[in-house]
Amino acid sequence: MSEISTIMDGFYLPEGFSESRLDGVRFFKALAHTPRAPLLYDPGICIVLQGHKIGYLGDQVFQYDADNYLVVSVTMPFECETFATRKNPLFGLYIDVDMPVLHDLISQLGHGDYGSSARGILPQGIGPAAMDREMKDAISRLLKALGSEAEARILGPGLIREILYRVLCGDQAPILYALAAHNGNFARIAGVLRMIQRDYAEKLDVDLMAGKVNMSASAFHRVFKEITAESPMQYLKKIRLTKARELLMQKDMKAYMAADRVGYESASQFSREFKRYFGQNPADLLREIKPA
Repeated sequence: MSEISTIMDGFYLPEGFSESRLDGVRFFKALAHTPRAPLLYDPGICIVLQGHKIGYLGDQVFQYDADNYLVVSVTMPFECETFATRKNPLFGLYIDVDMPVLHDLISQLGHGDYGSSARGILPQGIGPAAMDREMKDAISRLLKALGSEAEARILGPGLIREILYRVLCGDQAPILYALAAHNGNFARIAGVLRMIQRDYAEKLDVDLMAGKVNMSASAFHRVFKEITAESPMQYLKKIRLTKARELLMQKDMKAYMAADRVGYESASQFSREFKRYFGQNPADLLREIKPA
């Protein structure tokens, strides 16, 4: 990927996430090792062009790097460790999944019953796929296009379409086929996950969520865990805690206010669960981010 590394060097990216010239495509960059910590990925294709990350989901461990991209079909909380230095920074692209494009590609491929979901085996909502030569070439051309306003506007959408097509030809194709399906258990759970993203502060329980998709509580719990590696209530808790952390960091909000905003009735319970998940309590986080 040396050619791609050379192209990336020309973008002069800031650390963290930054927007590209194309909607739905963001750059990311890290200059130091980040220990294993919780994070949240929205649906998309995560392409690491230099450096590497290790993801932890339940008892699974997976690496994504210059030879393996990550496919995320539903919003997934998991843990991640980032490997980078100032001399060898980590950088890459995060490409949102464009659902109309995905549906169009699948209709043209004619594989509506493709993969494990058609055999009753539910794919997990996240997984790595090998970066083949065709995918690397498409990414290289996209990067070159992103260096020009005109090329990004004119060529970019077609290149994103090609990359999505390459993903549909890769190891994690079943994830996207399941996401695009209009029925089936994966589609039902994906709908519930979207509801949780929208209504996480409301009073949600397993019976209510299962009822929304006409499933028994036991079947819903089983299928939910197959896809996310989390029970429904553990998933909801991680979403709430992540949203609360964003409020603390971005809005400079008091802990008890953030707790109430994301649906906690007890501020003390919120603080305990926050520390258990993030390794520090809300007050420590606020002290850390405030200037001395």
